[in-house]
Amino acid sequence: MGSCSVDVVLFDFGGVLADEGFVDGLAAIAERYGKERSLLVETGFKAVRGTGWVVGKGTEKDFWRVVRDKTGISADDRELREEILSRFRPRTWIFEVVKELRLTGITVGILSDQTQWLDMLNEKYDFFKWFDHIFSSYHMGKSKQDESHFDDVAAKLNVEPQRILFVDDHKANCERARNRGMKTITYDDPAEFLKELEKYCPDVGGKFYNVFI
Repeated sequence: MGSCSVDVVLFDFGGVLADEGFVDGLAAIAERYGKERSLLVETGFKAVRGTGWVVGKGTEKDFWRVVRDKTGISADDRELREEILSRFRPRTWIFEVVKELRLTGITVGILSDQTQWLDMLNEKYDFFKWFDHIFSSYHMGKSKQDESHFDDVAAKLNVEPQRILFVDDHKANCERARNRGMKTITYDDPAEFLKELEKYCPDVGGKFYNVFI
């Protein structure tokens, strides 16, 4: 489509479209309450998956109850939630990339292992409007931990997996997507991401690359 060798580009949210608020927020909670950072982060990831909240089968109350039980932190849900949500800061420059991709006729979407927090963040920042599709694990009942989730997404898009480019900051998620036939970029650095994007969409990646050099 146009000068791109793919038809769809899917973006992870935390760590790609926005700062990684979950990890940064848990680290801030650890510092605030004198706990080990690694303990909070590990507990958080285990709790969001173990309670089933990330796939819509548990609740935020379940999540914070596990975190409190494992760490001894006694703050209320609202206070702890704000420590995390306030750190999911959208990266303005990458939304410009999203808009440019869409202008070229590429279908763009979010593919995120997020809870209803993603909807809350959209209420605050109003970014869903820039995307054709929102694939949230909370609403789909399946996460990127399950390779078949990528099959489901491709089926909903009605696009062959090899025509889909997926951008995520976790190597394991990219590996699972590649196993299902998708192209991937493991996001680590803005300039490197744009260099990789240029391989698939030369006009778009090349247009923004000079911002970071």
